[in-house]
Amino acid sequence: MNSLSRQRLSGWGQLNPAWCHVARPRSRDELADWLTRREPSTWIARGLGRSYGDAAVNANAGVLACDALRELIEFDPRHGILRCQAGVSIGQIVRHVVPHGWFLPVTPGTQFVTLGGAIAADVHGKNHHLDGSLGRWIEQLELLTAEGQFIRCGPDSRPELFWATVGGMGLTGTICQATLRLVPIETSYVSVDYEKTADLEHTLARLEQTQQGYRYSIVWIDGLVRGRRLGRGILMQGNPAAIDQLAPQQRDAPRSLAEPSARTLPFHLPSGTLNRATVGGLNRAFYALHPTGRRTVDLRRYFYPLDTLRHWNRLYGRRGFVQYQAVFPADTSLPAMVRLLECAQRYRVGSFFAGLKSSGPESPAMLAFMRPGHTIAIDLPWRRQLPALIEELDRLVLQHGGRLYLAKDALMRPTTFAAMYPRLGEFREVQARFDPRARISSDLARRLRILDRG
Repeated sequence: MNSLSRQRLSGWGQLNPAWCHVARPRSRDELADWLTRREPSTWIARGLGRSYGDAAVNANAGVLACDALRELIEFDPRHGILRCQAGVSIGQIVRHVVPHGWFLPVTPGTQFVTLGGAIAADVHGKNHHLDGSLGRWIEQLELLTAEGQFIRCGPDSRPELFWATVGGMGLTGTICQATLRLVPIETSYVSVDYEKTADLEHTLARLEQTQQGYRYSIVWIDGLVRGRRLGRGILMQGNPAAIDQLAPQQRDAPRSLAEPSARTLPFHLPSGTLNRATVGGLNRAFYALHPTGRRTVDLRRYFYPLDTLRHWNRLYGRRGFVQYQAVFPADTSLPAMVRLLECAQRYRVGSFFAGLKSSGPESPAMLAFMRPGHTIAIDLPWRRQLPALIEELDRLVLQHGGRLYLAKDALMRPTTFAAMYPRLGEFREVQARFDPRARISSDLARRLRILDRG
């Protein structure tokens, strides 16, 4: 068995790194052996490290790096059912199933996420308004509890443990494998309609008017423009492309996957490179030059645009950034998001990315993030004033009945978290039942007192 290694870990946002004791198990038996050892005192599972905050960091304690457990155990190409180990990445699944005419029912905005991590965060995608979050599509999980038990659970078998694990940020145990329902596709392309919007009110109105005709929908928002153009954006709505929508040269191999070209950012840019002036210029150019109309796009280009630049988080410098994501009810989303964007601008923090999506029905997961309405995510580079800005934004989100996403959070306070997640007590009861010795923890759990047992 591999020995522990001491490593300095952080989330994708690179804030608050910490030294951790990392184990890299090569089998489920090794996984159980590490988790049930007396030392380190606590453990948390980690996939590919794409949670933005401290969800997969455990300072001075144990981290189970599960990315080596990536076996595709069983795939039924007739019915679109996939069973695999939790360390399998989204990209690995895409490469395996798309040539057979299947695709993920829900996918986040990067391929570099493990299935286990995606389930633990109950990820959502561009189709939440129709298809919900990932937990809805999981038929069964195998969970390794802190007591060393392998337990299978699903929506109809031990549902309380299942819905505590889905969206539970790894705090009920370590997901070992999962069975996932896929969706059929004819091609490896998406037919996308692009439309410019004039301001945030126009953006939301167009979303409501058009989104039921599209399976996938997202809006890029210019987070820096002020005044009457605040919230202008580019609406990007798509459906799986049929074969007859492809160019003639594409029809010979309609489900082929060309490897996208990817470059690597080899170093951190100097802090402050992305500022109001540079980002504002890029945003104006992107909006002005972006073509409107319909295009047929390779699905990886549509779903994972940032993957073409490896280590893109280095754009923000060594001090890192926060991706702040909130969801609001439909009746408060317009005034709430106007205030959110204005508040970020007042602190003079330039946002390189701002994305807006509609959200559908709330998941049965106990720590579910998404709820009916709209969600917005903005990148906020580290500045001295950032904690004060986040505190003001958190109050704004609470005032408008919103909620923050745990997979993105880095600075929320425990009282704010408790106010946003009404089923926290229910989650704590289930978690304590399967982890009576409090062997599972993380920096996120301690910061937000998620596992506080009174």
